[in-house]
Amino acid sequence: MKGKDLLTLSELTPSDIESILSLSARLKSQRETGLGSGALRGKSVALIFEKPSTRTRVSFQVAIGELGGQPISLSSNEMQLGRGETIEDTGRVLSRYVHCIMARVNNHADIVGLAKASRVPVINGLSDLYHPVQVLADLLTLVEHKGQVQKPKVAWVGDGDNVCNSWALGAALTGIDFVAATPRGYEPARDAIKEASAMARSTGATVKVISDPSVAVSGADCVMTDTFVSMGFEKEGRKRRKAFLPKYQVNARLMAKAKKDAIFQHCLPAHRGEEVTAEVIDGPASVVFDEAANRLHTTKALLCFLVLSKSEFSTLKL
Repeated sequence: MKGKDLLTLSELTPSDIESILSLSARLKSQRETGLGSGALRGKSVALIFEKPSTRTRVSFQVAIGELGGQPISLSSNEMQLGRGETIEDTGRVLSRYVHCIMARVNNHADIVGLAKASRVPVINGLSDLYHPVQVLADLLTLVEHKGQVQKPKVAWVGDGDNVCNSWALGAALTGIDFVAATPRGYEPARDAIKEASAMARSTGATVKVISDPSVAVSGADCVMTDTFVSMGFEKEGRKRRKAFLPKYQVNARLMAKAKKDAIFQHCLPAHRGEEVTAEVIDGPASVVFDEAANRLHTTKALLCFLVLSKSEFSTLKL
């Protein structure tokens, strides 16, 4: 029987996320001992890339290898997918070969179609609407650097993009107060906010979208941003920079409105001088490279959660 997919984060429960983050921390602390080295022995994972990738590609390939599995990395132009085969047929075929599929796609509808057709779990490695694997690493980084802060406040500044959408869901599932400050017309997806707000009612979280970054950042434990010109929006670069700059740039003046010990996160790649200044991203509050490193550990835990049986996963957690 097919296990869960991970397309947005909403497929997980608060308990699921707690389990994944707990195992992530354990795999990280015991990496040198080889913990989990045989967890995926005899299993293979297909990695489909329609978009360029550094962190997703490397973290998945290394994670699968360290767990004893076999990664099969495929770009869309190397597959029949690039010659007109449907994403559904691709899923039907690949899922008869492998034990899990990760896809980094242009359109979210494609990852949904792939998951519906697949016999094995499908992971969204990034789509135009969601980036759940990034947010798992972000959550682990927040826990590592802020500890068990009671209802931490996370402020998002800038474009309400795919990472922001998944962060709204992740915050709602984990009891975090999340506020996104975006210009009009660049808010996070309505469906994501609606779903997150419904989830938040059961976890005590709050999810808000406002326009004033100063208000959003005030008293925040963590300040986050992302590029103003995501992949696929290059033609809108001039228009977007005009909409975001200078008001939505995370600089020292804006960071000063957060708590004194606030951290700064960015999923990378960053454009210094645009969404964030070098003073902030290279400064003492920045944890962006810890955040990037955590992509490996949360990916390993996620693969174990989705591919292994419940008893196998529970044994690995002990």
